[in-house]
Amino acid sequence: MRAGPKVRKRRHEELDQALAAVERIAGELAEDADARPAGGFLIRRLAPVEQVVGRIELAGPGGLRAGVDVRGDGSSEAFTGRLRRTLVEQRGSESPFEALRRVLA
Repeated sequence: MRAGPKVRKRRHEELDQALAAVERIAGELAEDADARPAGGFLIRRLAPVEQVVGRIELAGPGGLRAGVDVRGDGSSEAFTGRLRRTLVEQRGSESPFEALRRVLA
C-alpha cells in the first residue's frame, strides 16, 4: 500500500483475505482523500479525479499483479498489471472491488 510517500507491506495467505484488506484500506484512503486541483500556468492542470492519492497493489504467485487506485475525489479504480496497467471494467452496479474479485477469480 502506498499513501503519499509512505509504503506498507502485508502478507496474506489467501486471495480472499488480501482482497478484503484491499477494500478496507481503500475505504480508509478514500475517507481522507481531499486533493485540490494541481498544476496551472506552465503545466497541465489536474483535477482531483485525475490524481492518485493512494495505491493498493497485490502481488502473488504466477506473476499476479493487480490493485486499486484511490483518486483525489475519493473514487477508486481497479487495475491489473504492473508496468502496463489495464483498467478493470465495472459491469452494471459493480464496485471496483467486486470487479477486481471477478477478474482474479
